[in-house]
Amino acid sequence: MNDENRHMLVVSNRLPAAVDQDSDGNWKVFPSSGGLVTAMAPVMRRNGGTWIGWPGCPKDAPAEELLREHSEQERFTLKPVPVSEDEVAKYYRGFSNQTIWPLFHDLLGYCEFDADQWETYCEVNRRFAEVTAEAIQGSSPVWVHDYQLLLVGRYLRELGVQNDIDFFLHIPFPSSDLIRRLPWRREIMYALMDYDHIGFQTRHDYRNFMQSVRMFVEDTRVHSKRNHSFVLHNERTIELGIYPISIDFKEFDSGARSQEVADSAWYFRENLRSDKLVLGLDRLDYTKGIPERFLAFERALEKYPELRGHLALIQVVVPSRVTVPQYQGLKEQLDQLAGRINGRFSTDRWIPIHYMFRHLNRNQLLGYYKASEIALITPLRDGMNLVAKEYCAASIENNGVLILSEFAGAADQLAQGALMVNPYDLERAADAIFAAYIMDDEEKTRRMKALRSEVRRNDVHKWLRQFMEKETRRHRPSQT
Repeated sequence: MNDENRHMLVVSNRLPAAVDQDSDGNWKVFPSSGGLVTAMAPVMRRNGGTWIGWPGCPKDAPAEELLREHSEQERFTLKPVPVSEDEVAKYYRGFSNQTIWPLFHDLLGYCEFDADQWETYCEVNRRFAEVTAEAIQGSSPVWVHDYQLLLVGRYLRELGVQNDIDFFLHIPFPSSDLIRRLPWRREIMYALMDYDHIGFQTRHDYRNFMQSVRMFVEDTRVHSKRNHSFVLHNERTIELGIYPISIDFKEFDSGARSQEVADSAWYFRENLRSDKLVLGLDRLDYTKGIPERFLAFERALEKYPELRGHLALIQVVVPSRVTVPQYQGLKEQLDQLAGRINGRFSTDRWIPIHYMFRHLNRNQLLGYYKASEIALITPLRDGMNLVAKEYCAASIENNGVLILSEFAGAADQLAQGALMVNPYDLERAADAIFAAYIMDDEEKTRRMKALRSEVRRNDVHKWLRQFMEKETRRHRPSQT
């Protein structure tokens, strides 16, 4: 990063560290996880700056003091935004995850539209803007992340902030037909016009946004270029671009070569007792297509009896939003499906589905990647899906096979090397599982080399450079 970007302010719903109590009741700082943390934390450690977000604790916790100490270790500043328990319920679990999340993932049937939750969402976005405005130094650029903070740019402008304010959407952007179902569509679309630069994961999301701008924002003009477009609105110019997020390839590649990871992979293979392993790894979420994955694996066992006793599915589900009823129901569904399929096909020596509901440490994660001949990544809709890229980066022997949903954002980059499936099509998904199982070594190597090359070339550092590139902004079209 150049000097202009070095003191960047990153604003996200959660900090890359959480303040919580340990078993003895003492407040401590614990590392957070997630796609944004995976992508941005290494960059922030190298370049410095300030990261603003909710620390995950009640307002009366000593977050400021603990995070000040932790910032010295991280080599960048962590600045907390206080959010009450009632606000977490309405802003985060409510409007963010019961309205925006399902709507933007094309799952309208899961949406709830609650005016009280919307008001709280606005109030919390305003507080994030206030904390951010206080942290700004000089002309530092501000980079706001994701669907929980769509309105922060609007409130920063109301506070008089004139700095460049960028926004990146990590999840998909839906069609205008879905956006029109949102009672507050105008407020959100007009608030997005207060950013200087908006980034999307895929061209599909970018096109959906442009269509919604034309439909819901009055007095706009659009100038399109090859990789960027500019929306002219109320004497302002908003740059739009496509920036597929990625991972630190070298970090995963080198980690997979360690002895600790080799030992973990050996342990998993010894204990799972199957000739070949297929891996599913997801947060608990109805967008990830885990029930459909279980059913596709069951169909593969029905359709191809030679898989029985020789191929096992390891499904790791990382706990997430476990207090939300829809997620509780999903977990119960997964418990029942895994139990039924295992009851139907298990033998004394072999279990078809090893289903685990737990968190993984880094060596365990890389161990599963390295131990599994096949990765089955089949979300119903996903902004990107970094698990697919991590699996490729960890496949250092070029012998893994990636089966990937065509509805994952990563499909745009990884389609040529992966076996692509529609997760709703159980027959073809079952066929893909069998094709991966019988694939010869030469084809595996060819496909995985192409996948690893793609992830290596387009890593998180390139994503950051492309998003923060100022050159295109110096040649913005005139409003006149």
